[in-house]
Amino acid sequence: MALARRRSARALALALLLGACASGPPLPPEIAARPELAEIATTPSVLDIYDPIEPFNRAMYHFNAGFDRYIFLPIVRAYELVTPDFVENRVSDFFNNLREVPTFANALLQLKAERAARAAVRFVVNGLFTGGLFDLAGARGVAQVREDFGQTLGYWGLGAGPYLVLPVLGPANLRDATGIAADGLLFWLLTPGEVQESLAYRAVRFGLQPIDTRHQLAFRYYQTGSPFEYELVRLLYTQTRRLEVAN
Repeated sequence: MALARRRSARALALALLLGACASGPPLPPEIAARPELAEIATTPSVLDIYDPIEPFNRAMYHFNAGFDRYIFLPIVRAYELVTPDFVENRVSDFFNNLREVPTFANALLQLKAERAARAAVRFVVNGLFTGGLFDLAGARGVAQVREDFGQTLGYWGLGAGPYLVLPVLGPANLRDATGIAADGLLFWLLTPGEVQESLAYRAVRFGLQPIDTRHQLAFRYYQTGSPFEYELVRLLYTQTRRLEVAN
């Protein structure tokens, strides 16, 4: 159910993205059945996104597009070319399993016991029986849900703050940028110092993991066919995050 709600949230946000200038599609049943989410999804003020440093954000969006096209995506394509699909999937499952650590911590901080338990079960089952290389728990019906510190801050009432476009990382806001830093700090605290100093760890953490993250992301800059892509991506991100925080 949690995974279905997350997919519905993303589907709704995508519908808003594609129909931002139109009347908008009907709400998915999973959203319409929950008044608190339906209200967020139909509130006109969501279109009035606080973007006080828009010139900087637009310049950063353009920089990210160039970096992605000329540096990041060629590296990702080379990785996909030389790596068998089976190995790619194992790498993705491994890093996705590591995501259960911040999900567990943030679910506890949000008093979401079921999600914390789900993250713990997934991490232990996948790690114990497959070393995190296979999503065994998912195959047994324990689907992945994700929580991050940005959602935790939103859960406890902190506003999103101004919209930001982060270098390489892309769309965010001040609250979510803080959350990204906090989740990164959590991994740093949990990783022994001698491991952090090893070349293998650095190659995996700062090389293979970003490549896999981009490999899993289908988005391509300036391929929406819209002259208003910046506004549409800003809307999609903001609306999706509002729904994820409320959910």
